[in-house]
Amino acid sequence: MTTKQPKLIHFWAGLAPKFLPFADAASEDLPLSRLLRLSLFQVSVGMAMVLLVGTLNRVMIVELQVPASIVSIMVALPLLFAPFRAFIGFKSDNHRSELGWRRVPYMWKGSMVQFGGLAIMPFALLVLAGAGQSAGAPVWVGLLGAAIAFLMVGAGLHTIQTAGLALANDLAAEESRPKVVGLMYVMLLVGMIVSSLAFGAFLSDFSPSALIQVIQATAVITLALNVIAFWKQEPRSRLRRGKLAVEPSFAEAWRTLTLDSKTARTLVAIGMGTFAFNMEDILLEPYGGEVLNMSVSATTLLTATLCLGGLVGFAWASRVLGRGADPYRMSWAGVLLGIPAFLAVIASGYLNMPWLFSLGVLFIGMGGGLFSHGTLTSCMNLAPKEQSGLALGAWGAAQATAGGLAMALGGVARDVVNLMTDGVMGYVSVYGIEILMLILTAYVLYPLVGQPQKRLLTAQNRN
Repeated sequence: MTTKQPKLIHFWAGLAPKFLPFADAASEDLPLSRLLRLSLFQVSVGMAMVLLVGTLNRVMIVELQVPASIVSIMVALPLLFAPFRAFIGFKSDNHRSELGWRRVPYMWKGSMVQFGGLAIMPFALLVLAGAGQSAGAPVWVGLLGAAIAFLMVGAGLHTIQTAGLALANDLAAEESRPKVVGLMYVMLLVGMIVSSLAFGAFLSDFSPSALIQVIQATAVITLALNVIAFWKQEPRSRLRRGKLAVEPSFAEAWRTLTLDSKTARTLVAIGMGTFAFNMEDILLEPYGGEVLNMSVSATTLLTATLCLGGLVGFAWASRVLGRGADPYRMSWAGVLLGIPAFLAVIASGYLNMPWLFSLGVLFIGMGGGLFSHGTLTSCMNLAPKEQSGLALGAWGAAQATAGGLAMALGGVARDVVNLMTDGVMGYVSVYGIEILMLILTAYVLYPLVGQPQKRLLTAQNRN
């Protein structure tokens, strides 16, 4: 037994990285336990995204009878804060305090803002739905309260994710950053999947009290996860104490970041590609039910199928990029994979093949995973020294803004086309726009494929 034991240990040690693609993202300075703990902030972000875009979207319209136009505006409000992610990242790059931290204060502030928004949200929604009229509260109070709550959740969410990803970039060794990126976004998907199942189970028998309990429990869990995530993660530095004689300028830092045309082209490609992969987001389930006559249970599995494709894409990209592959080539491959995936979705409606539709959805998720991982790794590689927050904030701003606009315009485009033609063409037109956008994205990315990845220098280092 004693002679076999070392062999068994070596067998499991060698087997683990094959089945846990992100196990080798750890290092001596950043062990896997610490890395997994840090990634908990992505779980809280995933919870908030599912709550805003999925659960509350349905509850407000169906159970609370809130007009769909008001719901769409409320759900879109958090996106107003997305363009400020670059500024948040810049501020966290240059934050100075007596405690010697720069990322942790922004993660704490974002957590408190998000907690506050979630704390007041259920009561504002009930007043908005008319449940508070018996207590003498006018509807406009609920409207204002709900708007403030959604804005606060969006502001906190974007702040946490920007500062958290920058902290992960600071802590990770350069050669392991692609795997760290993959782990962070796998945890985001895990948070979305687990929270969607939990929200559905707790709200199966809907009541106002159940809604209050679910949202406020989300607030408490969010705060707890974020505190556990950043607790004793960032090393303190005496160099970050006190104020600088000359405060750094955001405009100057942004000019430094975009000085190379490669960075500007990368950000344009991120916006276009994200737009292309997200226009269909709210249309897949209606397409399956209306065009392919799929059951409710079958269309519900589409979200899991899309997430599964994303997980496979992230895992594959992390493994390949961890070996030194070109992140731009990975992004380009994701875009090219998305084109036949959308063609399969279109063809499934005319051929009445639900299996082809599900396969197309799987590959859309996979292509989106490859594209997102590749572009995020590219931005991390382009980030000037000590300014990863600015670069990651720019990536997040481009992605979140383009994704929100894509979802909104996708529904509008379908409805406009359906006014003139049958129901199928409304969906096909959106998928056709996405294919066109993917072709344009591939055109924008192609000159970057194969170019050496060099970290930009700051203006000070240039002089």
